[in-house]
Amino acid sequence: MSNLKSDFRIAILPGDGVGEEVVETSLKVLDVLEAKTDFRFDRVMIPGGGAYYEKHGKEWPDGSLEKVKDADAVILGAVGHDGPDGEAVRREDGELAGYELVVGLRQKLDLYANYRPVRLFGGVPHKIHGELRPVWHDDKVNMVIIRENTEDAYVSGASRLDRAGVTELVVSPIIITRKGAERVIRKAFETAMTRDGSPSDGKKRVTCVDKSNIIQAHRLFRSVFKEVAAEYPEVATDFAYVDAFCQWLVRNPEFYDVVVAPNFSGDIVTDLAAVLQGGLGIAAGGNIGDHYAMFEPIHGSAPKHAGLDKVNPIATVLSIKMMLDWLGDQHQVPALNKVAQLLEDAVEEVVRKEDGRTYDLGGSAKCSEVGAMVAEVFEQKLG
Repeated sequence: MSNLKSDFRIAILPGDGVGEEVVETSLKVLDVLEAKTDFRFDRVMIPGGGAYYEKHGKEWPDGSLEKVKDADAVILGAVGHDGPDGEAVRREDGELAGYELVVGLRQKLDLYANYRPVRLFGGVPHKIHGELRPVWHDDKVNMVIIRENTEDAYVSGASRLDRAGVTELVVSPIIITRKGAERVIRKAFETAMTRDGSPSDGKKRVTCVDKSNIIQAHRLFRSVFKEVAAEYPEVATDFAYVDAFCQWLVRNPEFYDVVVAPNFSGDIVTDLAAVLQGGLGIAAGGNIGDHYAMFEPIHGSAPKHAGLDKVNPIATVLSIKMMLDWLGDQHQVPALNKVAQLLEDAVEEVVRKEDGRTYDLGGSAKCSEVGAMVAEVFEQKLG
């Protein structure tokens, strides 16, 4: 391993609320990895978010962006802080305080592909009509949803008309560029090439999810999808409008392998897909560019649960798993990919047991307890 990169600098943004807890708990798996292997992770802690903004009038310390750019990867906890009035703290421009750590970094680092693995571990309960029911057919839900991360309805440029103190008109653009569409769609096809295909039939398949029947900008996205698809004849293609896709996703998740979508459509379906794997507490995400990447649980800061050692750390642990995989690919270190798989195996082993589940999965384990259990099993698997 001496000729391969083994030392990495990780920028860590714990953020707000439960973000600090899940990050602290989940980083124990890196402690284990350092103790059992030659890999080293220099952790650069950067405070920031809504609480930091409320206290300092800025979202993070000066020089933080430079520290992030100097890192090999970024881990984000969660952002969002409630002020004394119980309302979310916002910047002067109306954006949520902490915006710079999330949307801002996606733009500044050009993290154009949002990756959302959706896999159901056997025994993890689904919440159906208010009841948690364990599902043992874990081979039926295994897909990746990739959404464009820098365009669509999330760009700046909204205009408004105010008269006599009343807002009468707001126009928000929906922007799709050929470059933005092509690169994320190509990522989807390249991802499909590395996977085993759909759980239902084993076919490598990419599904394009948009609203091109109504939104003209989405028609460009679908058109570019067809152009890129022609370069991958070994990968099957599928098309769905986002509203219809929502019912098919829930009804027949086993059909899907890789899904690609514009930003807004993708944002909707990824949260829905999280239900298929047990909820937001187990759903991890990666914001990927050509040179930088940021990994995070997709849940929020949950202020009401902050400090209670209650929330599920699994999503954050799996985001670290994604980070290890990305670092292994980016720096051509296959050993990192192997330990990433061992970490996922450790998570699966823990959540199959009732005492390895937090409240959201029908258990009563604490955040710190689940994190310690995963770290212990991971250590055993590393040998």
